Amino acid sequence: MREQKKPDPIRIAIVKALPRDIKENLTIDEMNALLYDEVLPDSLMEKIKDYLADFDSPKE
Repeated sequence: MREQKKPDPIRIAIVKALPRDIKENLTIDEMNALLYDEVLPDSLMEKIKDYLADFDSPKE
């Protein structure tokens, strides 16, 4: 029997914090990447770009 991966608790919190319309537009692959600590696809990054912190040029 294959062991099931468990979602990253921090990433679950991120998903819960996203607005409903963003969550409704995520594909299964995007959601799995977000929850299971995988590399985030460009399509997902584009959808959540307004909710990501900009570490390269932080606001004071």
